Amino acid sequence: MAKRKTKFVCQECGYESAKWMGKCPGCNNWNTFVEEVEITGGRQSHAFQTGKRSVGRPEKITAIKAQKEPRITTKMKEFNRVLGGGIVPGSLVLIGGDPGIGKSTLLLQISSQLADKQLSVLYISGEESTRQTKLRADRLGVTADSLYVLAETNLLDITNQIEAVKPSFVVIDSIQTIFREEISSAPGSVSQVRECTAELMRIAKTNGIPIFIVGHVTKEGAIAGPRLLEHMVDAVLYFEGERHHTYRILRGVKNRFGSTNEMGIFEMKEEGLREVLNPSEIFLEERSQGTSGSTVVASMEGTRPVLVEVQALISPSAFGNPRRMATGVDHNRVSLLMAVLEKRIGLMLQNQDAYIKVAGGVKLDEPAIDLAIAVSIASSFRDQPTKPEDIFIGEVGLTGEIRRVSRIEQRIQEAAKLGFKRVICPQNNLGGWTIPGQIEVIGVDSVQEALQIGVSR
Repeated sequence: MAKRKTKFVCQECGYESAKWMGKCPGCNNWNTFVEEVEITGGRQSHAFQTGKRSVGRPEKITAIKAQKEPRITTKMKEFNRVLGGGIVPGSLVLIGGDPGIGKSTLLLQISSQLADKQLSVLYISGEESTRQTKLRADRLGVTADSLYVLAETNLLDITNQIEAVKPSFVVIDSIQTIFREEISSAPGSVSQVRECTAELMRIAKTNGIPIFIVGHVTKEGAIAGPRLLEHMVDAVLYFEGERHHTYRILRGVKNRFGSTNEMGIFEMKEEGLREVLNPSEIFLEERSQGTSGSTVVASMEGTRPVLVEVQALISPSAFGNPRRMATGVDHNRVSLLMAVLEKRIGLMLQNQDAYIKVAGGVKLDEPAIDLAIAVSIASSFRDQPTKPEDIFIGEVGLTGEIRRVSRIEQRIQEAAKLGFKRVICPQNNLGGWTIPGQIEVIGVDSVQEALQIGVSR
C-alpha cells in the first residue's frame, strides 16, 4: 500500500524538512517553506516490475566514435549563434526572462520559421488560450499549416498529444503552469517543476524532439524554482532588456552543445522581433562628441567583438560617504579601479561621487574593459574629453600595469571596420599578428601612460 508522507519544501532552493521552519538553512530566505504530500511505497515503474532494464556497459573512450551533432537552423542567425549553430535534436532548452520581455514572441517566431520548413511544431501554452495565441500569431504574420497550438497544463494530456502529433519541435510556455496529477502540491512548486521537467527531458531524449520550456524569473532576475532545474536542461538562455526600450539581448549562460559566452541582439518591432546583425553601430549611434567621461571599448561576447560606450560621471560629494553606482559593470570592479587611480595616479577621488554606465543596456564582465572604465573616470574627473576616434582595451592590475587580453586582433579589426583611427591596448599584445593599415595601434604598459596618451590636460 502507498503511504502518504508530509514534508515541507523550500520554494527557493528545494531544501526539505520534516517540520515547518521560518528561515531556510539552505538559502537563508524567510517564509519559503510550503507543505507538500509525498506518496511513498507505491507501485514501482514498469521497468522494475518486469525486471527489464537497459544496463549500460563501460566503454573505452578511445573506442567511442565521435559524431557531430546535427542541428536545425532557423532564419534568425543571432538565435542560431547563441545555441552554438542551431537547435540540436533531443535537446531540452530553458529560456528565462522578465514578464513581457518577449519570450513567447520569440518562440512563436521560431516555431513559425521551423514550420515553414515543413517541420511539425507543437506550441503548448499554459497561460493563454488558443485564441489569444492566434491573436499574437496574426500580429506576427504566422500562417504555417504545420504549426499546432494546444492550451493545456496537465502533463499527462500533454504527453499524450505529443505522442499523437509526433512533432519535430515542442514549446512549453511555461513550466510553472504544468502539473502532474500524482503530486499534490500546486503548479509551480519545487516538486511539480522538478518532476515535470524530468518527464519532458525523458520525452526529448527518447524521441529526439527538441523541447523549449519557458521559465519565470524572480525579482532578483534568477529563474524561479530550484537550481536543479538549470542543471537538468541542456541549455539555459536569458532574454534580457528593458521593457521601455526596443532592444533585447539573448544570452546563453549554459550550453552543452556550444559556447556559454554568446550573445544575440534583437529589436522589438510591432511585427515582432528583428535581429540586429551589427550591434556595434547600434550602441554607438547616439554617442556625444567632445564630452568628457565617454570612452569606447571593444568587448568580446563569445566569438564576436562588440564595441560599446562606457560613460562616467564624477562630481563632488555633498556627504561624508561618497556614492558609487554602476550599471552594466561590476560595482566592486569600479571601486577597485578608483582605488588604483587614487593610489597610482594621484587622482583625489575619495570625496567624489562616481556613476558608471554602459550605454545600450549591455552587461560587461570581462577584464578587458578595465582600461576604458579607468580612462572614462579620469576624463570626467579632469573634465577633459578623449578623442572620439580612440578605443581603449586592457586589463588593469592593482599596481597600475596594463595586462594582455585575449583575441586582440578581432577587436581591432572590428574597430577598424567602424572607422576608428587609434587603439590603445596592452604592450604585450603587440606582435605576432598583422595590424590593419587604416588604424594606429599604440601599446601601453601602465595606466599612467594610457592617460597621457588618451586624456591630456
